[in-house]
Amino acid sequence: MSAEGDAPTGENPGAQTDPSLFDKVVNLCKRRGIVFGSAEIYGGFRSAYDYGPIGAQLLRNVKDAWWRSMVQLRSDVVGLDASILSPPQVWEASGHLSNFTDPLVDCTSCKTRHREDQLENPDQCPKCGSRDTFTEARAFNLMFRTHAGPVEGAGAEVYLRPETAQGMFVNFKNVLETSRKRPPFGIAQVGKSFRNEITPGNFVFRTREFEQMELEFFVPPDEAPQWYEYWLAERYQWYLDLGIPASHLRLRAHDDDELSHYSSGTSDVEFLFPWGWGELEGIANRGDYDLRQHAEHSGHKLEYFDQASGQRYVPHVIEPAAGATRSLMAFLTAAYRQETVNDDVRTVLGLHPQLAPFKVAVLPLSRKEPLTALAAEVLASCQLHWMCDYDETQAIGRRYRRQDEIGTPLCVTVDFESLDDRYVTVRDRDTMAQDRVPINALVDHLGSRLNL
Repeated sequence: MSAEGDAPTGENPGAQTDPSLFDKVVNLCKRRGIVFGSAEIYGGFRSAYDYGPIGAQLLRNVKDAWWRSMVQLRSDVVGLDASILSPPQVWEASGHLSNFTDPLVDCTSCKTRHREDQLENPDQCPKCGSRDTFTEARAFNLMFRTHAGPVEGAGAEVYLRPETAQGMFVNFKNVLETSRKRPPFGIAQVGKSFRNEITPGNFVFRTREFEQMELEFFVPPDEAPQWYEYWLAERYQWYLDLGIPASHLRLRAHDDDELSHYSSGTSDVEFLFPWGWGELEGIANRGDYDLRQHAEHSGHKLEYFDQASGQRYVPHVIEPAAGATRSLMAFLTAAYRQETVNDDVRTVLGLHPQLAPFKVAVLPLSRKEPLTALAAEVLASCQLHWMCDYDETQAIGRRYRRQDEIGTPLCVTVDFESLDDRYVTVRDRDTMAQDRVPINALVDHLGSRLNL
């Protein structure tokens, strides 16, 4: 139960960020089909976004990288896919119906709404600058409520989940009995959550519909503190391994007045965005609060009996909960760079190969036969192993630049010499170095370069 090294904490005082980077990344997302505003032909829908061809694959890769790390490569974690809709009893037991609120204030001058706890000056409106125009704060529940079935009424009232965690708690007994696991073990889930945020913003960082990647790790009570430290280091290292620079990453422990009522310790993994530090993931020691609450409200025992020791106990829970869409934005921001090459500005997304939407792009030098037929042969061999792009339009230099902008690590150019010697040119995104490689050895060569 060890991770390599200790995860650093603190402010990272030497870290710097470019304020203009936010607009550059947002513009790139629209231009290259990464993220679109939802329903733009109807004027858009605030705080809702659609992921385009490149973005959908990037988001899938972020989630797959998390799943690989948290489930595939571990023997002590299993997966779950729980329902988005849940009855009120779940959220009453979890405390969301009574406690899942933000303090809402209205500016009587410009009619805008704000979260009181996020105002820099609680006496001045950040929108219009008016002073002493806020209404009294009132609790605003963040849950989306709807109705199941044809008749509206209390009996048909259901809620869209504001987090994926509760599905894992209410299925604890089912998973325990069917998976043959015993504490310490975890249940992992990736899925959509919904929160009726008062002030969504900063592009896809804070939205009302988002995706989470959560683990509930159930442990014997006396092991909870050491597992909490273990998961702090593990989750911090995951972001480093996928390309986030240490200068833009930190672990911030919550002060006592920030802790949830059930938490004995919580820390956030934060990334230095262009607007400042923002949370990517929270790791919490939740104790036995959740299982006890659901046991009390449902009437079912949610505990573990250790036959070896004869001990019966309610496990404690360590919860690493990450935002998939927030992580995507952090990876995009960290990977974005511009550099001058022969008096030309080159934009590059230096994404880790595991995250890159396309691992390989196949680029025939001409759109004419028989070059395209050979390129199709090369593409088919590569597609068996990786997501690949194919582009035969515009000059080869422009096609390289396009692949650089969407983060493709390797380009394979099929030229007229390839017809005679069956060699192709492999170009590296980061160094722009080019190597001639025989087609019959291409897959092995690319595999060694990608190292996936």
